[in-house]
Amino acid sequence: MTTTLASYLDHTLLSPIASETDIRKLCEEAWIHQFKAVCVAPTYVGYAKDMLEFCPIRIEIATVIGFPLGYSTTSAKVAEAESTLRQGATELDVVMNLARFKSMAYLSVREEIRQLTELAHAHQALLKLIIETAYLDDFELHTACEIGAEAGVDFVKTSTGFTPEGATLDTVRLMRSLLPATIQIKASGGIRTRQQTEAFMEAGATRIGTSAGVAIMTQA
Repeated sequence: MTTTLASYLDHTLLSPIASETDIRKLCEEAWIHQFKAVCVAPTYVGYAKDMLEFCPIRIEIATVIGFPLGYSTTSAKVAEAESTLRQGATELDVVMNLARFKSMAYLSVREEIRQLTELAHAHQALLKLIIETAYLDDFELHTACEIGAEAGVDFVKTSTGFTPEGATLDTVRLMRSLLPATIQIKASGGIRTRQQTEAFMEAGATRIGTSAGVAIMTQA
């Protein structure tokens, strides 16, 4: 169970004051516990890649784009994505433009996500769309999932972890019912225990974003 559980976890450190020492520790922990990925700020993508270069298992290098508010311009997000992909990112966690989404500019939101998804796929990377579920009602959640599916994303992700509420089981279950089977779900925000992790996996999440990966792995 331990190895299986680790393969669901994105070991995450996105604090604005995280140092190289902190990132090195994150990578060491990922190496030891064999987490699926480390998720770091764009400025640390190259550093994390170097830290994990000789790891005997593949650990994905995930980073965030347009984080945490999502309202950067499309050109800024594309430039950020291109830069991190060149540095070795293999997964992009992209914040949807919620300002445009709330303005019902759905076509422009979808076009931005499509561009970023195609860019990621051209580099053999995955794209996870962060829709910030704490700010969405059921209709908006349905619409956001539909937009993500139409744009061809690999995952829809619940949260940045920077909002008042992170992932909830009911939301993940609803997302699973709305999304096609080809699109996976990443649950993140406030997940700190093994019990929570396993509950989100049962609800339909295939990836868990957490800063508490080590604690989760060592809990009974």
